[in-house]
Amino acid sequence: MPFLIIAYSLMKRSKPNIKNIAFFVLIALFLIPQTRQPIQVALHKVFTLFSPSTIEKTKQVTITDYNWKLRDTNGVLLNFQDLKGHVVLINFWATWCPPCIAEMPSMQNLYNDYKDNIEFLFVSNEAHSKIDQFLIENDYSFSVYNPITDYPEEFNGVTSIPRTFLIDKAGHIVIDKNGAANWNSETVRSTIDELLGVY
Repeated sequence: MPFLIIAYSLMKRSKPNIKNIAFFVLIALFLIPQTRQPIQVALHKVFTLFSPSTIEKTKQVTITDYNWKLRDTNGVLLNFQDLKGHVVLINFWATWCPPCIAEMPSMQNLYNDYKDNIEFLFVSNEAHSKIDQFLIENDYSFSVYNPITDYPEEFNGVTSIPRTFLIDKAGHIVIDKNGAANWNSETVRSTIDELLGVY
Protein backbone atom coordinates (compact mmCIF):
# COMPACT_ATOMS: atom_id res chain seq x y z
CA MET A 1 0.00 0.00 0.00
CA PRO A 2 1.97 3.02 -1.28
CA PHE A 3 -0.33 5.45 0.57
CA LEU A 4 0.52 3.97 3.97
CA ILE A 5 4.25 4.20 3.21
CA ILE A 6 3.87 7.88 2.26
CA ALA A 7 1.74 8.54 5.35
CA TYR A 8 4.33 6.86 7.58
CA SER A 9 7.18 8.91 6.11
CA LEU A 10 5.20 12.15 6.57
CA MET A 11 4.51 11.29 10.19
CA LYS A 12 8.20 10.61 10.78
CA ARG A 13 9.11 14.09 9.47
CA SER A 14 6.63 15.93 11.66
CA LYS A 15 5.94 15.46 15.32
CA PRO A 16 3.03 13.00 15.57
CA ASN A 17 -0.06 14.26 17.34
CA ILE A 18 -3.54 12.88 17.90
CA LYS A 19 -5.02 14.80 14.93
CA ASN A 20 -2.43 13.42 12.52
CA ILE A 21 -2.83 9.88 13.80
CA ALA A 22 -6.64 10.07 13.66
CA PHE A 23 -6.50 11.46 10.12
CA PHE A 24 -4.23 8.68 8.85
CA VAL A 25 -6.27 5.99 10.63
CA LEU A 26 -9.44 7.33 8.98
CA ILE A 27 -7.76 7.35 5.55
CA ALA A 28 -6.51 3.80 6.13
CA LEU A 29 -10.03 2.68 7.07
CA PHE A 30 -11.34 4.16 3.81
CA LEU A 31 -8.83 2.06 1.90
CA ILE A 32 -9.88 -1.21 3.55
CA PRO A 33 -12.92 -2.62 1.67
CA GLN A 34 -14.53 -4.11 4.80
CA THR A 35 -14.62 -0.77 6.61
CA ARG A 36 -15.08 1.62 3.67
CA GLN A 37 -18.83 1.14 3.18
CA PRO A 38 -19.86 1.39 6.88
CA ILE A 39 -17.88 4.65 7.21
CA GLN A 40 -19.46 6.08 4.05
CA VAL A 41 -22.94 5.08 5.25
CA ALA A 42 -22.27 6.78 8.60
CA LEU A 43 -21.16 9.96 6.84
CA HIS A 44 -24.27 9.97 4.63
CA LYS A 45 -26.48 9.58 7.72
CA VAL A 46 -25.84 13.29 8.27
CA PHE A 47 -27.85 14.04 5.10
CA THR A 48 -30.76 11.96 6.37
CA LEU A 49 -31.33 14.60 9.02
CA PHE A 50 -32.66 16.89 6.27
CA SER A 51 -35.96 16.67 4.48
CA PRO A 52 -36.18 16.96 0.69
CA SER A 53 -37.84 20.11 -0.60
CA THR A 54 -40.82 20.35 -2.90
CA ILE A 55 -40.67 21.87 -6.38
CA GLU A 56 -42.58 25.08 -7.10
CA LYS A 57 -45.78 24.34 -9.02
CA THR A 58 -44.67 26.40 -12.02
CA LYS A 59 -41.45 24.34 -12.30
CA GLN A 60 -42.96 20.87 -11.86
CA VAL A 61 -42.46 18.42 -14.72
CA THR A 62 -45.45 16.28 -15.73
CA ILE A 63 -44.99 12.62 -16.62
CA THR A 64 -46.34 12.01 -20.11
CA ASP A 65 -45.16 8.43 -20.69
CA TYR A 66 -46.42 5.74 -18.34
CA ASN A 67 -45.36 2.93 -20.67
CA TRP A 68 -42.89 1.21 -18.33
CA LYS A 69 -42.85 -2.40 -17.21
CA LEU A 70 -41.06 -3.78 -14.17
CA ARG A 71 -40.74 -7.12 -12.35
CA ASP A 72 -40.42 -7.66 -8.59
CA THR A 73 -38.17 -10.20 -6.89
CA ASN A 74 -41.01 -12.75 -6.91
CA GLY A 75 -41.40 -12.45 -10.68
CA VAL A 76 -44.63 -10.43 -10.47
CA LEU A 77 -44.98 -7.94 -13.34
CA LEU A 78 -45.96 -4.32 -12.76
CA ASN A 79 -47.10 -1.91 -15.43
CA PHE A 80 -46.40 1.70 -14.45
CA GLN A 81 -49.56 2.55 -16.38
CA ASP A 82 -51.56 0.94 -13.54
CA LEU A 83 -50.21 3.56 -11.11
CA LYS A 84 -51.52 6.48 -13.16
CA GLY A 85 -53.88 8.57 -11.05
CA HIS A 86 -52.18 7.56 -7.79
CA VAL A 87 -49.66 9.33 -5.58
CA VAL A 88 -46.38 7.49 -6.29
CA LEU A 89 -42.97 7.54 -4.63
CA ILE A 90 -40.22 6.15 -6.88
CA ASN A 91 -36.79 5.44 -5.41
CA PHE A 92 -33.86 4.41 -7.62
CA TRP A 93 -31.24 2.69 -5.46
CA ALA A 94 -28.76 -0.19 -5.03
CA THR A 95 -27.56 -2.39 -2.18
CA TRP A 96 -23.93 -1.25 -2.64
CA CYS A 97 -24.76 2.48 -2.50
CA PRO A 98 -23.87 4.13 0.86
CA PRO A 99 -26.32 7.07 0.62
CA CYS A 100 -29.07 4.61 -0.41
CA ILE A 101 -28.35 2.47 2.64
CA ALA A 102 -28.26 5.56 4.87
CA GLU A 103 -31.76 6.73 3.87
CA MET A 104 -33.45 3.30 3.79
CA PRO A 105 -34.61 3.28 7.45
CA SER A 106 -36.56 6.50 6.84
CA MET A 107 -37.99 4.99 3.66
CA GLN A 108 -39.14 1.91 5.58
CA ASN A 109 -40.76 4.08 8.26
CA LEU A 110 -42.61 6.11 5.63
CA TYR A 111 -43.63 2.90 3.87
CA ASN A 112 -45.00 1.46 7.14
CA ASP A 113 -47.37 4.40 7.55
CA TYR A 114 -48.33 5.10 3.91
CA LYS A 115 -48.22 1.75 2.08
CA ASP A 116 -52.03 1.60 1.98
CA ASN A 117 -52.40 5.17 0.71
CA ILE A 118 -49.69 5.72 -1.90
CA GLU A 119 -47.73 3.54 -4.30
CA PHE A 120 -44.08 2.82 -3.51
CA LEU A 121 -41.81 1.83 -6.36
CA PHE A 122 -38.28 0.87 -5.30
CA VAL A 123 -36.24 0.32 -8.47
CA SER A 124 -32.85 -1.39 -8.76
CA ASN A 125 -30.88 -2.98 -11.59
CA GLU A 126 -29.30 -5.55 -9.28
CA ALA A 127 -29.93 -9.30 -9.27
CA HIS A 128 -33.01 -10.43 -7.33
CA SER A 129 -30.91 -12.70 -5.09
CA LYS A 130 -28.75 -9.74 -3.95
CA ILE A 131 -31.79 -7.55 -3.34
CA ASP A 132 -33.63 -10.26 -1.38
CA GLN A 133 -30.61 -10.87 0.83
CA PHE A 134 -30.33 -7.13 1.58
CA LEU A 135 -34.05 -6.85 2.42
CA ILE A 136 -33.93 -9.87 4.74
CA GLU A 137 -30.75 -8.76 6.53
CA ASN A 138 -32.23 -5.31 7.21
CA ASP A 139 -35.80 -6.44 7.90
CA TYR A 140 -37.26 -4.28 5.10
CA SER A 141 -40.74 -5.22 3.95
CA PHE A 142 -41.21 -3.24 0.73
CA SER A 143 -41.02 -4.78 -2.74
CA VAL A 144 -38.18 -3.97 -5.13
CA TYR A 145 -38.52 -3.96 -8.91
CA ASN A 146 -36.17 -4.44 -11.84
CA PRO A 147 -37.08 -2.47 -14.97
CA ILE A 148 -37.70 -4.74 -17.96
CA THR A 149 -38.45 -2.01 -20.50
CA ASP A 150 -36.88 1.41 -21.10
CA TYR A 151 -37.48 4.12 -18.50
CA PRO A 152 -40.02 6.83 -19.23
CA GLU A 153 -38.37 9.95 -20.64
CA GLU A 154 -38.76 11.84 -17.35
CA PHE A 155 -36.46 9.32 -15.60
CA ASN A 156 -33.77 9.07 -18.31
CA GLY A 157 -31.80 11.71 -16.46
CA VAL A 158 -31.22 9.40 -13.49
CA THR A 159 -27.45 9.05 -13.60
CA SER A 160 -26.69 8.77 -9.89
CA ILE A 161 -28.41 7.13 -6.95
CA PRO A 162 -30.29 7.43 -4.75
CA ARG A 163 -32.74 9.47 -6.79
CA THR A 164 -36.28 9.78 -5.52
CA PHE A 165 -39.42 11.23 -7.07
CA LEU A 166 -42.75 11.99 -5.42
CA ILE A 167 -45.48 12.19 -8.06
CA ASP A 168 -49.01 13.49 -7.54
CA LYS A 169 -52.22 12.01 -8.95
CA ALA A 170 -52.01 14.19 -12.05
CA GLY A 171 -48.46 13.03 -12.81
CA HIS A 172 -46.65 16.16 -11.60
CA ILE A 173 -43.22 15.54 -10.06
CA VAL A 174 -43.61 17.30 -6.71
CA ILE A 175 -40.24 16.21 -5.25
CA ASP A 176 -37.12 15.28 -7.20
CA LYS A 177 -34.30 14.52 -4.77
CA ASN A 178 -30.81 13.35 -5.71
CA GLY A 179 -28.90 11.93 -2.72
CA ALA A 180 -29.85 10.79 0.76
CA ALA A 181 -32.62 12.51 2.70
CA ASN A 182 -35.06 12.04 5.56
CA TRP A 183 -38.13 10.59 3.88
CA ASN A 184 -40.05 10.18 7.14
CA SER A 185 -39.92 13.90 7.94
CA GLU A 186 -42.92 16.05 8.80
CA THR A 187 -42.36 17.94 5.54
CA VAL A 188 -42.65 14.80 3.39
CA ARG A 189 -45.58 13.45 5.39
CA SER A 190 -47.52 16.71 5.22
CA THR A 191 -46.80 16.95 1.47
CA ILE A 192 -48.16 13.43 0.95
CA ASP A 193 -51.20 14.18 3.12
CA GLU A 194 -51.89 17.27 1.03
CA LEU A 195 -51.59 15.24 -2.21
CA LEU A 196 -54.02 12.69 -0.78
CA GLY A 197 -56.47 15.43 0.17
CA VAL A 198 -56.20 14.71 3.89
CA TYR A 199 -56.19 18.44 4.69
